[in-house]
Amino acid sequence: MSYGNVIVGAQGKQPLVSFGVISDVQYADIPDGRSFLGVPRYYRHSLLVLQRAVRSWNEKKVNFVINFGDIIDGFCPKEKSLSATEKVVGEFSNFCGDVYHMIGNHCLYNLPREKLLPLLSIDGHAYYDFSPVPEVRFVVLDGYDISAIGWPEDHPNRLKAIDILKENNPNVDKNSPEGLVGPPRRFVQFNGAVGEEQMEWLDCVLQDATKSNQRVVVCSHLPLDPRATSFAALLWNYEEVMEVVHRYSCVKVCLAGHTHRDGYVMDSRGVHHRVLAAALECPPGSDAFGSVDIFDDSLFVSGTDRMGDQEMVFN
Repeated sequence: MSYGNVIVGAQGKQPLVSFGVISDVQYADIPDGRSFLGVPRYYRHSLLVLQRAVRSWNEKKVNFVINFGDIIDGFCPKEKSLSATEKVVGEFSNFCGDVYHMIGNHCLYNLPREKLLPLLSIDGHAYYDFSPVPEVRFVVLDGYDISAIGWPEDHPNRLKAIDILKENNPNVDKNSPEGLVGPPRRFVQFNGAVGEEQMEWLDCVLQDATKSNQRVVVCSHLPLDPRATSFAALLWNYEEVMEVVHRYSCVKVCLAGHTHRDGYVMDSRGVHHRVLAAALECPPGSDAFGSVDIFDDSLFVSGTDRMGDQEMVFN
């Protein structure tokens, strides 16, 4: 795809590239409900949020779209998991360009990886990178590489996850962080970790991006900094991932979903961490999606309604 006709961004200058963002659609054809914390969830309306997002992205002529995971909800009736996923993917296909997906816990509650990844047009690993323009590279992480969900019962990645949960969470219900304090609250079954092979891959990708003088945006369903999110929503091994990221000055921004609320912090090495609000928790008539412009020296999120605007200047 050519990016020669990029629109002028919010800063009044032409961005290197523009893209759409949305997170946690979690569609299901069921009545509205609430999270375990009592937060209202609008399962059918989330599809309307996505439809409005696609129209907005097409009108703005953004170059591509990134979906930050959890395409359907865990309460979706299992006999409808496939058709519900296909329905949401069909809505994304109305965007006039490429759509990049990542997997979340709710995706994996519904479908195993071997069925889910082809539906999301993900070949091979659920982690990958792409460069829409020579100056910018996107790195999409698989935060459920080591996970108790989505893998076959006897898969080594699942067994390793079970061991991690047993070691760090004493609760019978491993989805409960009860009694855990601070960052250890992340050791719940609806989170996961980046595995060793993926970690090595990440290091190689960032080495190459550094040699190519690229600005890198890391995208993950699970947040990578505890100050930008609730402790119970963190990647299990966020510290190890950020140790790799901090080896290289090419990484400018880490974007994530999962928490359902906007969050932000700039870490001690100047990397911006932005968490995106969920489409699922938009009451009828409200929205949560955005478009993002990347410039030589900054990134600007132009949000809609519950997703706030933000400029992030690169170190």
